[in-house]
Amino acid sequence: MMSLAVVASPIPSAPIALAAGAAFGQVAGAIYVAIGAETGALVAFAIARVLGKKTVDRLVGARAASGLLGSQNALTFTVFVSRLMPFISFDVMSYAAGLSQIHPWRFILATLAGILPASFVLAYLGAEAMSGGFGSARWVAIGLGLMTGVPVLIVALRHKSGALPLSPQLKDSE
Repeated sequence: MMSLAVVASPIPSAPIALAAGAAFGQVAGAIYVAIGAETGALVAFAIARVLGKKTVDRLVGARAASGLLGSQNALTFTVFVSRLMPFISFDVMSYAAGLSQIHPWRFILATLAGILPASFVLAYLGAEAMSGGFGSARWVAIGLGLMTGVPVLIVALRHKSGALPLSPQLKDSE
C-alpha cells in the first residue's frame, strides 16, 4: 500500500504508516513502511527518468539540464532534506529527482536515510494508539508539529511585517 501511495500521488501515505505501526508494531511496521516508501520512490523516480528525462533534456538541452539543480552532492542533500520535511511532497520529490541529473544510487541512499526517522515515528504513533498508551506519543506528535509549524509561522509573520521582501517572481505576479 505504501508503494502505491507514493506512485499514485493523491493517496496519503501517513495513515498507511500509522496503520502499519498499529498492525505490526513499531519495529516491524517501520521496516514495512520504509521498504514500501523506498520501493514507491524508486518506481516514481524510474517513471520520471524513463518517460520525462529525454523531454526535459530536449526542452532545455542536455548541458543546461546537467547544471539545472547543482552538483551531485547538492542534489543528494536536497533529496535527503526533503524526506525529513513533512510539508514537502514525497511523491513530487521522487518524480522531480527522476528528471534531474542525480545518480540513482545517490537517490536510493538519500531517500532511505531520509525516510527512516519518519517511518519509525509514524509506526510508533500507530503502535501507541493501538496499545491505548497514547500519552507519550501525544507529546511526540505535538513536538513534531511544533518543529514543523513554528519555522513556517515565523517566515509567514516576517513576510507579512515586511522584514522579508517578496521575491522578484512574486512581485511580477502582483
